[in-house]
Amino acid sequence: MNDALDFDIAVIGAGHAGCEAALAAARLGKRTVIFTINLDAVANMPCNPNIGGTAKGHLVREIDALGGEMGKCADKNMLQSRMLNLRKGPAVHSLRAQEDRRMYQIDMKRRLEGQENLCLRQAEVKELKRTEGGFVLKIHTGVEFTAKCVIVATGTYLEGRIIVGETSYSGGPDGMFPSKGLSASLAEMGVSLMRFKTGTPARVHARSLDYSKMQVQEGDERVVPFSFETETPGENKVVCHLTYTNEETHRIIRENLHRSPLFNGFIDGVGPRYCPSIEDKVVRFAEKERHQVFIEPMGLDTMEMYVQGMSSSLPEDVQLRMLRSMAGLEKAEIMRCAYAIEYDCCDPLQLKPSLEFRGIEGLFGAGQFNGTSGYEEAAAQGLMAGINAARKLDGLPPVVFDRSEAYIGVLIDDLVTKGTNEPYRMLTSRAEYRLLLRQDNADLRLTPIGHEIGLISDGRYAGFLAKKERIEKEIARIRTVNLPPSDGLNRLLEEKGSSLLSTGINMVELLRRPEVGYDELAPFDRERPPLSDAEREQVETAVKYEGYIRRQFEQVEQFRRNEKRLIPDDINYDEVYGLRIEARQKLAKMRPENVGRASRISGVSPADIGVLLIYLAGRERDGKA
Repeated sequence: MNDALDFDIAVIGAGHAGCEAALAAARLGKRTVIFTINLDAVANMPCNPNIGGTAKGHLVREIDALGGEMGKCADKNMLQSRMLNLRKGPAVHSLRAQEDRRMYQIDMKRRLEGQENLCLRQAEVKELKRTEGGFVLKIHTGVEFTAKCVIVATGTYLEGRIIVGETSYSGGPDGMFPSKGLSASLAEMGVSLMRFKTGTPARVHARSLDYSKMQVQEGDERVVPFSFETETPGENKVVCHLTYTNEETHRIIRENLHRSPLFNGFIDGVGPRYCPSIEDKVVRFAEKERHQVFIEPMGLDTMEMYVQGMSSSLPEDVQLRMLRSMAGLEKAEIMRCAYAIEYDCCDPLQLKPSLEFRGIEGLFGAGQFNGTSGYEEAAAQGLMAGINAARKLDGLPPVVFDRSEAYIGVLIDDLVTKGTNEPYRMLTSRAEYRLLLRQDNADLRLTPIGHEIGLISDGRYAGFLAKKERIEKEIARIRTVNLPPSDGLNRLLEEKGSSLLSTGINMVELLRRPEVGYDELAPFDRERPPLSDAEREQVETAVKYEGYIRRQFEQVEQFRRNEKRLIPDDINYDEVYGLRIEARQKLAKMRPENVGRASRISGVSPADIGVLLIYLAGRERDGKA
């Protein structure tokens, strides 16, 4: 045995999925190696320079609540912070932060370098083979490493192909080399591969822009951190700007669609529906007169500006013309042109809920390799793959969240149960129980589990318990508080358009009025204890939405009854009389662990589930369950 080359867990790829996977595995005591084609590309942000956003902010909060790293790194390197969807209910409030792209990379790389049990290695993994005790990984120099478990987190590098107009070449994002050869090893092992596509907008030089013609986009006055451990939130250091496409932009695009790889058949891979290229948007939404375009700084030490909303694979001369057709970009200088990238990824239907491949023991997938898009989706999967690979080696059961526990549970359940035929993006609409899965209560939901796993320290857990107790005590206290009518209180209610008081009212009843907030009642509630912003938010939400929350808990109970109805591993679906052929084939292929997961498989109808339940009941009567 060569200690320098033998590891418990090997992670292939050091993007957002790989970083979380490697850190989690190493922190759980496993000797871990993480490979990256280029050390300068660790935690790279090739698509956009921000973390979070609608539903994605929820994932970052959950990653942090479990002991992951993305939220802490994002807080430290934040340039501008905004809370999205504040005009809507708390279930869809989502934090989004502009990041200093290079500083984020440097910071995350430093965290990997300083982690005990973790070896960071610049190398391209060319071959992966199974052995009796695990896997052999051969890198580009011919050196072989061994590992008991392997996590594939190759992002968009796997057999990557860059496409700009009529030009294409092998490449990874941001001018990096692609990963060549590994796809063949995976296919030989039995991994079914798909071909997906994503893209990125151009980067333009800041000096070439006229900001006076654009709308200024300020950050929030009150900065909210991603990490529950961040005690001092950062400050907004930059502003972003908003402009729009116009009829001239759309004319240029339409007249050059014959040169677009998306429309002339040059691109084979399937692209993301929820993050389409500008040419795709112009075709699909032909009735729209304009589309938003945000100009976002890439960092404090660079003049590169990111053109959010203008992802494209059109030829570079067309890109320049369409950029210069917009207000404020009439003299835009392209520093990096937009491009599309095709890459190999796996069919996630091959994965167990633990993210381990079915039939390939010890091999896990994470991130865009699993068919997703987005840094946050990748990091969430990486964290879970790292946790479950480490637990597998310890002989412990995997950690699997159901759809009522976490957005992470929704994400992974969608992938391994429904699959995806395009890059999957997390949306709040995908979560049936989103009022329970708010970003503000991610720590209440998941920090006890993170502590039990071993990624949350005793000190942090003690602080969490104290916070939880303060929230619970305050909710109990305000149930006993009655506010008498007063000129000041009625003046506030009148300003809010709320009914005035003629008699006393319980504070809970008053808080349930949509227009009245907890903080606004502070002058009339002299006994309230000092609480943090986050604690006050949780108190208000718990009280204001108590009825809705109770109703969702009742729905969860019904959901969990189906999740607890286990399906035996040895079931022969050909023996289940009355199952349709399609359902029989899908169930036999995917081997769902319970009735709930079986019901969510595409092609399995409610009638099929009814037949399956009757069959399972018969097995129980016969003593075969």
